[in-house]
Amino acid sequence: MKKILIFSLTYYPEYVGGSDGALKEITDRINPNEIEFHIIVARFNSNLPRIEKFGNVLVHRIGITKKNPTAEDYGKWPLDLNKLLYQFLAPIKAIFLNAKYHYDGIWAMMAHTAGVAAAIFKMLYPKKGYVLTLQEGKTPEHIEKKLRPLWFFFVRSFTKADVVQPISLFLMEWARRRGVKEDKIELIHNGANPRDLSDNVTEAELEETRKKVGKKSGEIFLVNTARVVHQKANDDTIRALPMLPENVKFLIVGDGEDEKLLKDITKELKLENRVIFTGRVDRSEVTKYRRISDIYVAPSRSEGLGNAFLSAMASRLPVVATQEGGLADFIFDARRNPDKPTTAWAVNKDSPEQIAQAVKDILAHPEKVKEVTERAREMVFNKYNWDMVAKDMREKVFNRILKIK
Repeated sequence: MKKILIFSLTYYPEYVGGSDGALKEITDRINPNEIEFHIIVARFNSNLPRIEKFGNVLVHRIGITKKNPTAEDYGKWPLDLNKLLYQFLAPIKAIFLNAKYHYDGIWAMMAHTAGVAAAIFKMLYPKKGYVLTLQEGKTPEHIEKKLRPLWFFFVRSFTKADVVQPISLFLMEWARRRGVKEDKIELIHNGANPRDLSDNVTEAELEETRKKVGKKSGEIFLVNTARVVHQKANDDTIRALPMLPENVKFLIVGDGEDEKLLKDITKELKLENRVIFTGRVDRSEVTKYRRISDIYVAPSRSEGLGNAFLSAMASRLPVVATQEGGLADFIFDARRNPDKPTTAWAVNKDSPEQIAQAVKDILAHPEKVKEVTERAREMVFNKYNWDMVAKDMREKVFNRILKIK
């Protein structure tokens, strides 16, 4: 059996983002008798055990903790120190774990933080195969500015990798700019939430969810199911609501550091009865919230790819989105992409007016919506499927770093 050590700042069961979902979807599909996965993550919550088996991954937790922290706490002192400390504590932890488990390869989830830690470990153990997955949601410029103090190690998180696996064309260009050779790049997209691709949600479950959020007959729900942070631009959707009919409401599913700010904006605009905050929702339950909603509105300011958008398309929701970053791989609007079949309604970032106009267009043209949503779902089913992703990761990435022919 081969063993791979994963470096990632976060992982289940708390603070689950797109990268955490990707790790779980992939590792759950790899035969545990062939590859054993371990992961080093920041602990954050003192109630979590230091070592825990989660799915097909043995989790090793390190760092500063607090009892039952909120989403906002993750970005405040002292828990915010984990992002810095992880880059040095993780490779030290890896040295001790490697002495016990003798890893055959290492896998960094994102170049910043995890990549720095993996690069340090790779420099100490140069013969171990190393794959870097680029899944960053923030812009490369923002990340590079933040990592200037650790530039020596940050650059080597790219150049020391045996394989760099970007999840979008946008991130693939970043790898090239950071000096990664073409023969070391493997473009493999993420997938949609499997439950959105299947139709196994019952009407009873949906009715219970409608009651939970108070959705009434005749109401139109806009929804966003991503982390509640500045990057996701929920504030723009809230500011679009006054330009839309009173029966249009906005459902924000999840939690994050921007929740208080968004609630303040909601109060300022007197929209308390039109914006619903669910707080943290388990990933396995998010599909229900998409299914009871009518339009997925997520005008992100930056995205590495956008797993939640793919899941919305799999749920046959019309999507209003920007074409920032990796979204340009699959958000096509004939008005902006005349050579591509429409899959969504594209808007500029920071434009509540365009969001309102897109929503009005969707409400006014149900036949067009049906055509676009079926096309988008088919695209996701054929191209953004976790079974295909895991197969490609096994054959094109893991076999390569583990030297399996």
